[in-house]
Amino acid sequence: MIITDKALQFREDIGNPIRVGIIGAGYMAKGLVNQIERYTSGMKVVAISNRTIDKALGCYRQAGITDVAEVENASQLSDAINHGHYVVCQHASILCEAEGVDVIVEATGTIDYAASSVLNAVKHHKPVVLLNAELDATLGPILKHYADKSGVILTGSDGDQPGVIMNLYRFVKGLGFDPLVAGNIKGFLDFHKNPTDMAEYAQKAGQNVNMITSFTDGTKIAFEQASVANATGMVVSKRGMNAFRTTDHVDKLTQLYDIDELKALGGIVDYAVGSEPGPGVYVFATTEDPLSKEYLSYLKLGKGPLYSFYTPYHLCFFEVPNSIARTFHFNDAVMAPIDGPVVEVVAAAKKDLKAGATLDGYGGYTSYGVCENYKSTRSENLLPIGLTKGVVLKRDIPKDAIITFDDIEIPKDRLSFKLYQEQVKYFNPTPEPEAVS
Repeated sequence: MIITDKALQFREDIGNPIRVGIIGAGYMAKGLVNQIERYTSGMKVVAISNRTIDKALGCYRQAGITDVAEVENASQLSDAINHGHYVVCQHASILCEAEGVDVIVEATGTIDYAASSVLNAVKHHKPVVLLNAELDATLGPILKHYADKSGVILTGSDGDQPGVIMNLYRFVKGLGFDPLVAGNIKGFLDFHKNPTDMAEYAQKAGQNVNMITSFTDGTKIAFEQASVANATGMVVSKRGMNAFRTTDHVDKLTQLYDIDELKALGGIVDYAVGSEPGPGVYVFATTEDPLSKEYLSYLKLGKGPLYSFYTPYHLCFFEVPNSIARTFHFNDAVMAPIDGPVVEVVAAAKKDLKAGATLDGYGGYTSYGVCENYKSTRSENLLPIGLTKGVVLKRDIPKDAIITFDDIEIPKDRLSFKLYQEQVKYFNPTPEPEAVS
């Protein structure tokens, strides 16, 4: 990104790189380590934590780094960093607590583990960049509350679709236009796909099969668009969004909306399946300025009233160093909830489920995620899919029905449920929550 490249080159020139700690060593983390270590000036991945140490070491090896120390506590990590060593460790808490780590990147795709890590990082005054739309959409508002109290940034990332949408949204809004649709493009969608269906594809892609399944069954895009909604204040026009299925270019989607309805709603998040240019993102905006309309027509953006702006790609980990630089060097969040939840991702049954069944989380066999406005999720007591892993049903649930809190045995002493209950109370509003230990 323009500006961050100059700032990072300055840090390189003075020998003061941003020291990055990455939690997780999966597919995206591996690419990010390679991108930073081989191609990013003024930045260094000083440490990686992963419950399987070999995967953390593999991330470094992929980037050509073989001289790596393993540590067991924060003091050892700080000492190793001070001596210029690359470091791996098993526990994320070590990265969060150690001196010598400037920014944490959370890249596990988990909820409970990631939430614990984020709380620990911000408690120790470390900004956090999330490669974890699942966490952001489920608990982002309350986690940002804790980050704000500690005076640090908690942000989504460039490269993943939500961050690309937010960059485009800010660009369009900065031109003086009024964004009314923030959209995402998918290539394929089948709500009922499961890990058995996706196993071969996941193996060929070298990715986690549950993550691949969540891409396919619509859960991932629901998480992404909920994150955008919470960062903009936009809503969904109906449960699950419109999910227009068309091979038309995204410009033609402007004809499918009622602009008066969009204005009345205050703007919406949405997505299309099969549209071009996939896998890009789009923002549809309007303007009341006659001169702006004249010039937009001259510049081949049409006659309105909705004007189409789009980015034809998202570059995943390639863009994450920009997020790290924006966060640490410029104190600029790529995206973060502006207040309490606006849209949530609730769980729908993939098949007929029986009482006593255990839900297996997103990207599994039992449920898929759909977006719904927060007012409806709370009035109907709907269950966010980010809370479903390991939860036991109290009653039968028919295929495609939305699961509620009344349908489950609520786990005791699970951090994600405690934080979610705190989030509901805090933003409804209630007295300020006590710190989570």
